[in-house]
Amino acid sequence: MTDKKVHPTAIVDPNAKLGANVEIGPFSIIGPDVTIGDNTIVQSHMVIEGEVAIGRGNFIGHGAIIGVPPQDVSFSPDRKTKVEIGDDNIIREYCTIHRGSPEGSATKIGDKNFLMASAHVGHNCVIGNDIVIANNCLLAGHVRVDDGAFLGGGSTFHQFMHIGRLVMVQGSSAFGKDLPPFVIAAERNYVFGVNVVGLRRAGFSTKDRDEIKQAFKLVYLSGLNTSQALDKAATMTFGVPAREFLDFVASSKKRGICPFKRGMSDDVSV
Repeated sequence: MTDKKVHPTAIVDPNAKLGANVEIGPFSIIGPDVTIGDNTIVQSHMVIEGEVAIGRGNFIGHGAIIGVPPQDVSFSPDRKTKVEIGDDNIIREYCTIHRGSPEGSATKIGDKNFLMASAHVGHNCVIGNDIVIANNCLLAGHVRVDDGAFLGGGSTFHQFMHIGRLVMVQGSSAFGKDLPPFVIAAERNYVFGVNVVGLRRAGFSTKDRDEIKQAFKLVYLSGLNTSQALDKAATMTFGVPAREFLDFVASSKKRGICPFKRGMSDDVSV
């Protein structure tokens, strides 16, 4: 234990597995089925229980709760479920991350994500990489968030939603339908345009950005219904990113995609 810093007031089960240079702060509780990777910092008043695997180089803030049973009335305490967290994440104060609900399932968080204070990640969510989930965001069960998304503070997301890559969500918004990749979304279930700045910062070429805009216009602004737009898109030549957008729309059958709404200035980032 010489390479670990465990505060004397912390309760760490002897069966927990702690990597090199792990720090456990005051009054934290670490359960027997917890694995914490090298160079991870766990601050004070934390609870990590159930089967939880946390990777390397993570920072977990005061009062966060990870691995507790899901808020699912159908959940049975004898189910074997877990939480899996990757490397180099920042999980700030009072975040809650619940373990999976169906037998053998997991809530999964990838690498290099930033969960700001009091964010909630419900059971069976799948969070990709390089995602920002701002303060007080609420993700219900089975929400999937793809790489590079930004979820503005105080926003809420219905169960079984899918949020595409590099989506930008305005704070204090609410969504119950899927958000295709590369869009700007706000208010209640509305898309307002393409996240042009985000695409440029992510290194998308001018050609790819233009094709994404073209695909967006085809789905949202052509006057065609979704099936007609996809049929027309199948006859057109698009690169991989625009096809990613179109394939997402085509596969979004359970919840459907959020509709388009023009801004107050009637201007749209397409």
